[in-house]
Amino acid sequence: MSGVTFNLSSVFGTVAEAIGDQTFLVWRDRRFSYAQFDARVDGFAHFLAEAGLGCHTERDALGGHQSGQDHLGIYLRNGNEYLETMIGAYRARVAPFNVSYRYIEEELVYLLTDSKARALVYNAEFAPRVAAIRDRVPHLQVLIQVSDESGNALLPGAVDYEASLDTPAPAGGLPEVSGDDLYILYTGGTTGMPKGVLWRQHDIFLSSMGGRPFGSDQPHTSYEELADKARAGAGAMSMLMIPPFMHGAAQWAAYNAITMGGRLVIPDDVEKLRAGDVLRLAERERVLTIPVVGDAVARPLVEEIEKGDYDLSGLLTITNGGAALSPTVRERILNALPHVMLLDAVGASESGAQLSTFSTAGGETTAAVFDAQSDTAVVAEDFSRVLSPGEGGGWLARRDLIPLGYLGDPDKTARTFPTIDGVRWSVPGDRANVLRDGRIELLGRDSVTINSGGEKIFVEEVERAIAAHPAVYDVVVVGRPSERWGSEVVAVVQLAEGASADDEDLAAVCGRSVARYKIPKAFIRQPKIVRSPAGKADYRWAKAVACGEGVTSS
Repeated sequence: MSGVTFNLSSVFGTVAEAIGDQTFLVWRDRRFSYAQFDARVDGFAHFLAEAGLGCHTERDALGGHQSGQDHLGIYLRNGNEYLETMIGAYRARVAPFNVSYRYIEEELVYLLTDSKARALVYNAEFAPRVAAIRDRVPHLQVLIQVSDESGNALLPGAVDYEASLDTPAPAGGLPEVSGDDLYILYTGGTTGMPKGVLWRQHDIFLSSMGGRPFGSDQPHTSYEELADKARAGAGAMSMLMIPPFMHGAAQWAAYNAITMGGRLVIPDDVEKLRAGDVLRLAERERVLTIPVVGDAVARPLVEEIEKGDYDLSGLLTITNGGAALSPTVRERILNALPHVMLLDAVGASESGAQLSTFSTAGGETTAAVFDAQSDTAVVAEDFSRVLSPGEGGGWLARRDLIPLGYLGDPDKTARTFPTIDGVRWSVPGDRANVLRDGRIELLGRDSVTINSGGEKIFVEEVERAIAAHPAVYDVVVVGRPSERWGSEVVAVVQLAEGASADDEDLAAVCGRSVARYKIPKAFIRQPKIVRSPAGKADYRWAKAVACGEGVTSS
């Protein structure tokens, strides 16, 4: 373990000082160098400090589920402002957290109350929603509005974002930041209410945000080493940022690019994925890597690549995380871009990055089987011990660099972060098998696992099987109550435009790769599958569809 304690503000500041003239971020007609971006980060930090926000209780006096800092909600679409406010908050010792721009008023009230947010930065398009709930959120005092194409006027009492950046440094300077300061990531809430996961910045940096160079188990040992690496790689790495920054994986990817002295490129349209425009941007900027989130992002891109004429010779990797790629889409990507390496990564808000696997054109890959990091294992179902290779099923777990706990919830903290043989583990709830060769087969999140007739059915496995049908554009599998089975398997299916497939066709293709008892008892067609902006399936929505269609249980 390294001797230095890293914090996310100083990580960016170190790289900005080392390669200040290099381009850091490209969006629309704006190109920010590292030095320019760092100056804007300073301005926002000055504003927060001037507003009296910061740290009031140091980490050593707190429990794992407690925060000693003021919290800032980031209610923004992608853009330079997202990272500026995030890093600026770290610099002022304020803990920022992600706010989904899909939330309706009641969800916003829940989130901002649960987080005890004292400040909120938001796009002007969301001003009417903020105005409707601001009086219902007891701790919210500071509103910062980012102007956009909506043209919505500044809310009474709110501060214009660009004006906030002109705040001079406080008389006493900014506070001294710490690696113990919090990184907060709210879970998506697709299966239950969102929870705030609390990490030490040092731990999340080494775990998932570039603190360990790619492919290495050895962390950086100093800021000087970080600066040297950024100088050595300055300008070489470029990443097309399609997934929203409100998703942890996108924040992690951005910081990985920062540690390499890389450049982030954001599509002009941050509301809708316009595949043609995105690929022209990738071509123009010669991006090296494109992160995607399952089929929801990858399929529109590969469809456009197949019919378009794009020079993507500069593209080396497509990285996938957050949702599985179907076998069909994976094969199409590798056929369309045979020079590209496809990297699948597995991680969670509560664990950081854990598993990965590479695919190349013509290579053999086994779905859902991954190489594990040295700190990742499978623990027994009863949490009694860590399983050895070949021992089979249990819970996917990670030790060492893991969160402190869930904000305000000591009981859930104790359940998710158990101590086994004297070692504290993170066990977020993914079922997995440890294979004879030490690789890990990921089965799926237990909270969406279906218990049908006494058999456990992992929905991701069934989704993969159905998605192999060429007519299926997207699919989500859920359980619904059944007198006969207790719970029965139901597939909510979105067919490709102009395509058709009857239930027998879908069941037949499913039966080629899963046991008969896992084949859905019903297939419900929907014009569009609801997913989060990050591409994750909304299982609560799918369950409501499955239970509300009136399909007779068999």
